Amino acid sequence: MIELGVNIDHVATLREARKGKAPDVIMAAKVCELAGAHQITVHLRQDRRHIQDRDVEALKQVLLIRMNLEMGATDEIIAIAHRILPHTVCLVPESRQEITTEGGLDVVSQRARLAEVVRGMHGRGIKVSMFIDPEEAQVDASAEIGADFVEFHTGAYANAGEDQVQAELDRLYACGARTIAAGLGLHAGHGLTVRNLVPVARMPGLSEVNIGHDIIARAVFIGLEDAVREILDILHEWSEW
Repeated sequence: MIELGVNIDHVATLREARKGKAPDVIMAAKVCELAGAHQITVHLRQDRRHIQDRDVEALKQVLLIRMNLEMGATDEIIAIAHRILPHTVCLVPESRQEITTEGGLDVVSQRARLAEVVRGMHGRGIKVSMFIDPEEAQVDASAEIGADFVEFHTGAYANAGEDQVQAELDRLYACGARTIAAGLGLHAGHGLTVRNLVPVARMPGLSEVNIGHDIIARAVFIGLEDAVREILDILHEWSEW
């Protein structure tokens, strides 16, 4: 079955709007866990706009499922990951001006630095994923530096006009095949929803998706547990397709 990582950043976004304690990020994570999620994903950004250090600390203590820490490859956040020891880190590009992550990490131009980061994580038993655009050169570079997984940034697919959707899917599938051939695990995330997930879930070799905004947005209307379960139902159905 394709596994689901639930990104709970936007629970923290709502909390930080009032700088209070509600909604409770840890409670949200445990609801997702009880609903059947396989992983909790959080992005500890340099500007701490949503997830805070205390959230990462607490999640490491209470989660019974995996923690996936999205992070920029900065010395500060690397040191936190080395101390917290999440199951996986997903290295992402990060800009203080962006609303959300706007594209994939350029592994090609940062091979030496990212290889060093990967070695440091592996030395502490942490698996490493590269959040990349579905481009063959980025897949090859990710394999070259020793990453365990790549996660395709699916934003171009999610935002494509009707006449471009198939072209974006073709690009995902072609790079997905290259990823599997390179011996890397294949993940996907960004902009995926209950409405556009199925074509991505059909991608051969896909083993994990990470979804945040759509689940939290739907939770406003149907509750967090049901929002998680409807994604799991889609993944279960198409894992058997």
